[in-house]
Amino acid sequence: MFSQINSFGLNGLDACLVTVEVDMARQLPGFEIVGLPDAAVKESRDRVRSSMRYCGLEFPQCKVVANLAPADMKKIGAIYDLPILMAVLGAMGHFAQECAHSAFVGELSLKGDVRPVSGVLPMVMQAKAEGLKRIFVPVDNVAEGAVVKGIEVYGVPDVSTLLQFLDGKGGLSPEPSPKVRENGVFYGDFCEVKGQQAAKRALEIAAAGGHNALLIGSPGAGKSMLAKRMPSILPPMTFQESIETTKIHSVAGQLSKDTPLCVHRPFRAPHHTVSPAGLSGGGSVPRPGEISLAHNGVLFLDELPEFSRPAMEILRQPMEDGRVTISRVSGTVSYPCSIMVVAAMNPCPCGYFGHPTRPCTCSQQQVSRYLSRVSGPLLDRLDLHIDVAPVEFEQLSSSQPEETSSAIRARVERARAIQTARYEKMGITCNARLTPSMLQEACPMTDDAVALLKKAFDKMGLSARAYDRIVKVARTIADLDGEERIGKTHIGQAVQYRSLDRKYWLNGKN
Repeated sequence: MFSQINSFGLNGLDACLVTVEVDMARQLPGFEIVGLPDAAVKESRDRVRSSMRYCGLEFPQCKVVANLAPADMKKIGAIYDLPILMAVLGAMGHFAQECAHSAFVGELSLKGDVRPVSGVLPMVMQAKAEGLKRIFVPVDNVAEGAVVKGIEVYGVPDVSTLLQFLDGKGGLSPEPSPKVRENGVFYGDFCEVKGQQAAKRALEIAAAGGHNALLIGSPGAGKSMLAKRMPSILPPMTFQESIETTKIHSVAGQLSKDTPLCVHRPFRAPHHTVSPAGLSGGGSVPRPGEISLAHNGVLFLDELPEFSRPAMEILRQPMEDGRVTISRVSGTVSYPCSIMVVAAMNPCPCGYFGHPTRPCTCSQQQVSRYLSRVSGPLLDRLDLHIDVAPVEFEQLSSSQPEETSSAIRARVERARAIQTARYEKMGITCNARLTPSMLQEACPMTDDAVALLKKAFDKMGLSARAYDRIVKVARTIADLDGEERIGKTHIGQAVQYRSLDRKYWLNGKN
């Protein structure tokens, strides 16, 4: 007897069709799984046997061979338990007709419960693309699968309920599309930050253009507080961005049944002890790292010089290309990472270099060594270097209300709308994504602006990359002002945000 069942596997963020074939032969009893399975897939034999016994079914006393096709693709994890069981039942003469246009995904417990798995969203999307009519997934994953329209998604709590449904006795129904809840995440509001008008303005520019930013200031100045409120002034995600972000979190196994769709921009803040693999992703079975989990959102690196040099340097290529590529002997996977990097650091080891009232206890050599932990190429990729000064008592004790995040976000959205219209035919959405070949067309400047930029370039010894960053930031400032051409004031402000490099601190001590 022969049977085949549709299922799916994962290759990075993409799902691929896996056909589970089962053949039974009149030979000595045995159960073999072939098709390049890993250890977890091979262990399906015991879970399938036990689940059938608890459902009142007897495992066939013959030679059973299950093949997972295509045979040259590595099969990983326990997601094939349920399709293997259904293929065995099909070979025994049960439910073959009912499963013809269906797919099955799920891990089994020894008593037949169907446990959640990772990556259900891309699997359901691929099932729809393959023309299948319905897919059966673990009940804890059904909400994320139901986001996809045009295919029936059933949540299966256990094998007995599934068999009862396939036998025409009911028990299951297609999951309706989930209602998206907008209030599931709270990032805080900029009105809670007293003072720091200059830093707020700089972060508004960063949000309006999608620029990376570096906050530099003494301990307690409010760097972390400002950074954690960045998502509150970013534009809402589009549905396509939500799907992209949700796919990454689904593959990483970080979606709960209460949040089937990521509608808020991610904010990831890894500790400075994170490994390079923790940032970029990896492992024997490559999984997304913090960089990809922050896709379409913010990656916050607090105490930047305390990160290991390999961890910091691994950011350079993803910040430029918007993708992370992980190569292993078994293959290569690529994850998107269109992110805003916001970093924070002290100006010196003690943290009080340049403080108006507290003296710095660090030597010039200590300051130089501390700052050299952040490489020049990484600093070049941080568009805005923002000085966060200590807050005065009068500002902290003031009862005057501060500007809210919603008011700042309204200006950010207007600037983004201008950029969306400008770059409609260029394939990008914001100024930070401009390539060097696009700068001439997208960033026209007045003669005064060009003269000022040349003077700053020669005096500060800027790199070609820093030049591009200044022009992009100036383009964003002009968009916030509603100006079509970049003027002298826009270049002046953008250059101001590049002045906080190592030379700034090395000119002298307080």
